[in-house]
Amino acid sequence: MTMLKTLAPYDVKSRDAVENYKGRQLLYVNWERHRMFSRPFVLALPPETLFSVIIDQYMTDCFSYHPDWKQIDWNTVVWQNGNTPFTPDRNKSLKENGIGHKDLIRFRTPGLDGIAGTGY
Repeated sequence: MTMLKTLAPYDVKSRDAVENYKGRQLLYVNWERHRMFSRPFVLALPPETLFSVIIDQYMTDCFSYHPDWKQIDWNTVVWQNGNTPFTPDRNKSLKENGIGHKDLIRFRTPGLDGIAGTGY
């Protein structure tokens, strides 16, 4: 990795650090192969939020207008935290599931690949 040397001390605090969100953390959520949603949704949630609430409330609010949403078999969903596969426990919180500030949760729904299988 290349390291850069600055001409003067560079002590800049991140403006999107978790401390700046009043007890909440940013969570990015992306439904793979569903480009009707061009980018991940960003949610600001307390780390104590149960994963079931994220699915049943927040993700439903974001994604439910896609025709595939009502057809999801949640027992077959494939989850990733960034590029790392994981299996979330619906009865545990973000924190208990090891999901941190600014993590990207990606989920894939086998057999549901967008409208008419187009990825849209």
